[in-house]
Amino acid sequence: MLLMCTMIILFSFISLLILILNFLISSKLMKNREKTSPFECGFDPLSKSRMPFSIQFFLISLIFLIFDIEIILLLPLPYLFLYFNKMSLLMSFFFLIILILGLLIEYLEQSIDWKI
Repeated sequence: MLLMCTMIILFSFISLLILILNFLISSKLMKNREKTSPFECGFDPLSKSRMPFSIQFFLISLIFLIFDIEIILLLPLPYLFLYFNKMSLLMSFFFLIILILGLLIEYLEQSIDWKI
């Protein structure tokens, strides 16, 4: 227990020492006219660099990933029907029902429809 406490204190001290050295060594960049002026491209360096992103792209990609993983889980089912017992077959049908209900809910919420 003493060894573990010693190691925790030692690693904490080393981490703190590295943090302090980083803070002391790092230079604070001064903003001057050359650094804040546009460089050949004409873009303002102080403006937002990110473009607005439509939430529809995110929703479609999320739905795609979810259903892609679910289809990967469903692909081996026809080959495994020979080895299933009744409980496994019931669970696979329950999984299919959950998939269909999820797709139905997404359709009713109009998450799949592309709004222009």
